[in-house]
Amino acid sequence: MTATLALSACGGSGEDAASNTERPIVVDGVEPQNPLIPTSTNEVGGGAVVDLIFSGLVSYDADGVSQNEMAESIETEDAQNYTITLAEGKTFTNGEPVTAQSFVDAWNYGAAAKNAQLSSYFFESIEGYDEVSAEGSDLEEMSGLTVVDERTFTVALSQPESDWPLRLGYSAFSPLPEVAFEDFEAFGENPIGNGPYKFAAEGAWEHNQQIALVPNEDYDGPQAAQNAGVTFKMYQNGSTAYQDLISDNLDVLKTVPTSDVQNFKNDLDDRWLESPYAGNQTISIPYYLENWDGEDGKLRRQAISMAIDREEITTVIFNNGRTPATEFTAPVLEGYNDSLPGSENLEFNPERAVELWEEAEAIEPYDDSEPLTIAYNADAGDHRTWVEAVVNGLKNNLDLEVSGLPFSTFAELRTNATDKTLTGAIRTGWQADYPSLYNFLGPIHATGAGSNDSVYENPEFDQALSDGLAADSVEAGAEAMNKAQETLLEDLPSIPLWYQVAQGGWSQNVDNVEFGWNGVPLYNAITTK
Repeated sequence: MTATLALSACGGSGEDAASNTERPIVVDGVEPQNPLIPTSTNEVGGGAVVDLIFSGLVSYDADGVSQNEMAESIETEDAQNYTITLAEGKTFTNGEPVTAQSFVDAWNYGAAAKNAQLSSYFFESIEGYDEVSAEGSDLEEMSGLTVVDERTFTVALSQPESDWPLRLGYSAFSPLPEVAFEDFEAFGENPIGNGPYKFAAEGAWEHNQQIALVPNEDYDGPQAAQNAGVTFKMYQNGSTAYQDLISDNLDVLKTVPTSDVQNFKNDLDDRWLESPYAGNQTISIPYYLENWDGEDGKLRRQAISMAIDREEITTVIFNNGRTPATEFTAPVLEGYNDSLPGSENLEFNPERAVELWEEAEAIEPYDDSEPLTIAYNADAGDHRTWVEAVVNGLKNNLDLEVSGLPFSTFAELRTNATDKTLTGAIRTGWQADYPSLYNFLGPIHATGAGSNDSVYENPEFDQALSDGLAADSVEAGAEAMNKAQETLLEDLPSIPLWYQVAQGGWSQNVDNVEFGWNGVPLYNAITTK
């Protein structure tokens, strides 16, 4: 078998783009959690910026189809050993060539335990990952990566994985220039990338205010900028951003706040979009909290899930702009199945919820000295409205003492999650990194995964994931992934709420606004009037 990615690039050059632009577009953003290092950015605030200033081997078009970026070809004979050849003439914005070593060094850095990168888990398939990622390991290089020459490197996986090339568009697989390895913290404040945009100047990241990007004039890939730049403006809440959009002080708003979903279509005339994408909303409850581990904890998780009326919330609060969840991925993905065994645990059933809670009490009484809270960020997404609806449902249907817990910023909330210092549940969700069921399961629920906010560990689930990765066809892989989901539907380390629908809008000052398969605007394609 030979799998080759050799799609031709399309789109204009940076020079052409500059000729038909006048000013940067202004879009909504949230303060990134960490310095902008691709392997340490696993949240949407920083991710939106990283995706524009770094390019990996491939990227995804508006429909989620893989297209070459730095790669000229990705070839394999056995789905386990890959040979990657880079396109000629690619450079970072400081003029340094993008080489095979640029990728191998970046991936090794991202995987090594000593560097504590949040997205290290994405390298788990590569031979030698277990050794470099082991707790306390000082190893720095995975045995599965070999530089052949300046434009070629090989990758040996620990098992055959036919869909491995599809993952390579995620930002964690980006290359890094040599300067990054001199001082990563400083580099993350003023990153030098190889993507369609670059920082407007040193210090372009004005914390909690904005990040200003301008086109990278040397970029010649499929995502060439059609505007004079993208400025991410940080907001303290979604309502302020929406008012700025209405008054044309903001060009693009990715998510209309829930308080305005009833009105945004009238407010914006024909300047709005509503479409399903590969994303979901969940609530995660860490296993390190009292009351939520063991058999009694599992029964309480099921009770919580059945006490939430998803249909009512999506209808009343989101004006049917969300779809109640039946599993852990998203309906737009190949392999989605809405009738998996255990999906009944996501159905509204308040009578059964009470029974499950009582069964849990018989095993271990609930310690009500630690009342349940649901943490959320207040700076974007207007999560307060739906969290309050969930809270009221739990109070009414389970007679449970529970409340919402607001955090000022998304970055602060994520830091508590990654530091494992949460004192209650947390609102979570997933925006796909690449179009795959696995992307909604492995990075979030596998043992030791970087976004495993619940700190869930289940060998049966991990094995099913591994079986899915090793499958020799997409169909067989999806079947194994859905088998893994059956375990999740029983344990509920996170509680699926609904599938996301992109509800965004744009000002009267821009054209050509389109949202991609993952619900993110195609910023590079937006033009000013």
